[in-house]
Order: sequence, then C-alpha cells, then structure tokens
Amino acid sequence: MPKYSDGADGDAKLDRMFRALADGTRRAMVARLVQGPASVSQLAEPFGMALPTVVQHLGVLEEAQIVSSEKVGRVRTYQLVPDALVPANAWIVAHRRPQERRLDRLGDYLTNHDPTQEQ
Repeated sequence: MPKYSDGADGDAKLDRMFRALADGTRRAMVARLVQGPASVSQLAEPFGMALPTVVQHLGVLEEAQIVSSEKVGRVRTYQLVPDALVPANAWIVAHRRPQERRLDRLGDYLTNHDPTQEQ
C-alpha cells in the first residue's frame, strides 16, 4: 500500500483531524459546539446513544485537538479549540486552487474559442 504521508508532525496532526471528522456523529458534535460549550449529556441528546459512546467520540475529537474539555464537579463540558480547524482548511484550500486554475483556463478557452475559425 502506498504511503502518502512522510510522517511529519503536521501530517500526523492532519491525519488525526481528518480521521476524527470522517464520522458524521463527530461532525454533528463539532457543529453543535460552534454554538458554544456543552456538557456530555447535552451533546448526547440528539443521538440516542449511551453516554460512554458519546464520550468515546469526544475523546477522538479531543485527541485530534479539535475540542477541549473541563470538568467541574460531576459535569464535563466540551468546547471547540479556537482555530482548531485552520490547518485542515489551509490544506483543503491549497489543494483546491490548482483545480480552480485549470477550470478557469478551460472556461477561458471555451469562452474565447470560436470553432468556426478552425481550418
């Protein structure tokens, strides 16, 4: 199997981040946390799953450094880490631009090309 990552710390962090966000439940939790901090039970409400399962999902997000948590008494509250998704966004933007340039060139060609002018 080909190895696409050179093992650099940045690559490992991106790998963890994308792996964490590959799951729809975790993406929904991140979307909820955009609104503000929430307890484990608040995050579990829409999913109808056991709290240990929710905690496991949150652990994956925390390991990927997308969320952080704080425990006060018996309540653990999670919040998004500020700018946590910036590296993933930067990677996506960097890989999207070459495709956009190709599509722009194709669009320019199709707009400016007159097939009746060909011999």
